[in-house]
Amino acid sequence: MTRHLLAAACIAALAACSADTSARADAATSPAADAAPATTAPARTVALPAADGRPFVTEDVARFNEPWAMTFLPDGRLLVTEKPGALKLFDPASGRSNQIAGVPEVAYGGQGGLGDVVLHPGFADNGLVYLSYAEAGDGGAGGVVARARLQIDGDAGQLQDLAVIWRQVPKVSGQGHYAHRIAFDRDGMLWITSGERQKFDPSQDMASNLGKVIRLHDDGSVPADNPFVEQGGVAAQVWSLGHRNPLGLAFDADGRLWVHEMGPKNGDELNLIERGANYGYPIVSEGEHYDGRPIPDHATRPEFHTPAVVWTPVISPAGFVIYDGERFPDWRGSGLIGGLSSQALVRVAFDGETAREVERYPMQTRIREVEQAPDGALWLLEDGGRGASGRMFRLVPAGSGESQP
Repeated sequence: MTRHLLAAACIAALAACSADTSARADAATSPAADAAPATTAPARTVALPAADGRPFVTEDVARFNEPWAMTFLPDGRLLVTEKPGALKLFDPASGRSNQIAGVPEVAYGGQGGLGDVVLHPGFADNGLVYLSYAEAGDGGAGGVVARARLQIDGDAGQLQDLAVIWRQVPKVSGQGHYAHRIAFDRDGMLWITSGERQKFDPSQDMASNLGKVIRLHDDGSVPADNPFVEQGGVAAQVWSLGHRNPLGLAFDADGRLWVHEMGPKNGDELNLIERGANYGYPIVSEGEHYDGRPIPDHATRPEFHTPAVVWTPVISPAGFVIYDGERFPDWRGSGLIGGLSSQALVRVAFDGETAREVERYPMQTRIREVEQAPDGALWLLEDGGRGASGRMFRLVPAGSGESQP
């Protein structure tokens, strides 16, 4: 069967599946190793059970309405996004939270709403803040990234000169798989994860930027050295393709980009992102359809990039940092991933271009976001429902005797 026929067959089968959401009901058990693949095929790395033990104390800090992301300001306060469409300025010292004015209207519902928030690397000088959110339009909705100048006066703040610098193309029906996580690398390039919006085949379609990892200049323009720039259109934005719902991205100390994504049933992934690489979805996956029908594994199609880690059962990965602080010295260089269905904090160790899960800490709640504070503490957001039910809490080393800020 030719590649095109196989792709068409897989996509047709996928379309018959019920669409999943981030609220997976998968059991939060430790993954088991898959059977070894043929020796001629690429090896599949599967996370192993974690050791028990909690080297941290959890301290509740505040509550928010469906919090989704957060970032620290230079003065120690935080910006926190709430999915229904509010951006909050939170002061840990006082416990007060105030709403930032000038936030655009968002398409709220399902997995859509206000998403990520990050500061420009030169924020101290230019005051630029980047937001992602779901935007309604012709054909449905799509994720966008906008930038604005943040003005703060005491406890009050306002976004000024807000402009959208990137959009998912095309807008489609449904409320799932926006992804729209954003990060800057050490060269000041802007990176965006773009989910395939539960439409499967756009991940392989270069006329769409769905199911892709995007690389742009900080103003949204396309770098001349992107791998598909000669194709023009939205293909010029693309750094890698064949992704499903990538909800976390982070750069390691050597500048390598790692992205985790929610796969289909029994197929969450952590990938090392390489220039121009195709990660295979929906043609291949280490998971399967939700009705139990198989999807060919990566080993059957060596032209597709193999995941560094596969989680079976899934963890439903959300926030992601690669830790470089001093508070948890044993975690330096580790990836820390929030788990939704797994209700866990998952620690991943890296060795060059390989990775493996080494520890998993039960948190008894769905973890949406993980962020490292300037002092090296870790701050987490709970994936709460509507109302002030989503907790913000921080992790500090066990036995440190610290009190809540």
